[in-house]
Amino acid sequence: MDFLIITGLSGAGKSRAADVLEDLDYYCVDNMPLELMPRFAELCIATKGRYEKVALVTDVREKGGFEKLPETIEKLKELNCTCHILFMEADTETLVRRYKETRRRHPLQTRGMSIEQAIEKERELTFCVREMADYLVSSNFLTLGMLQNRLFTLFAGTDKKREIDVTVLSFGFKHGIPMDADLVMDARFLPNPFYVDELRHLNGLDRPVFEFVFGYPQTRAFMEKLEEMVDFLLPYYIEEGKLSLTIAIGCTGGHHRSVAIASALNDYLTAKGISSVNINRDIEK
Repeated sequence: MDFLIITGLSGAGKSRAADVLEDLDYYCVDNMPLELMPRFAELCIATKGRYEKVALVTDVREKGGFEKLPETIEKLKELNCTCHILFMEADTETLVRRYKETRRRHPLQTRGMSIEQAIEKERELTFCVREMADYLVSSNFLTLGMLQNRLFTLFAGTDKKREIDVTVLSFGFKHGIPMDADLVMDARFLPNPFYVDELRHLNGLDRPVFEFVFGYPQTRAFMEKLEEMVDFLLPYYIEEGKLSLTIAIGCTGGHHRSVAIASALNDYLTAKGISSVNINRDIEK
């Protein structure tokens, strides 16, 4: 069993790191008392494979016991657990700014003590653990996406390709734009099968409607540009740490044009090996 202890300076991004590691299939627990860690490890081991990767967040909130972390790690190793330490830090100026922005009190700050003094006290208390750390990450100037990339490289392996889950969603504008859409494309400029009697009762998944929509040169040109734009954007969304993307294609009712375009785009992405799913929100309305 692989145990990762996430620790470091308050405000340096330990909770954010835990969120990222959850996306990498770690089971994460924040602020677990050190004395409970070995018992927790025993319970995880008893599940016989259910929890193979566990990340535990601990820091100076562990009142009067943080100095026992090295001893706790030895106990975990005695249980045949692989145990590593991720230490998160940032410079004092960055930490002070973050505390002022969130208006939270530093866990070591007492009456008459400045934030700077509390931070320096914490540096002294965590110095030994920092020296033990297997991974040292400074969150200075890191956006969430940059932090995700850094942790992904450390804990998912550089040989593993970053992926993004894409949802291609068709909808009708008269039913409202999807609230979770990241990109919205308007297909209402295309010729409408609704005005063809033999096509009106069908939808964009039916071959006659699909061929009607793509029988026009403007549709094929639009599709080519849409594919080119998505090819351009996806690597940058992945670089920014986005794990999912919803591309919404709309027409008037969400029955014909948007359904055909969404289906074609989903097929294009799937053929390229991208994790993509097609949802037609308003096709039955």
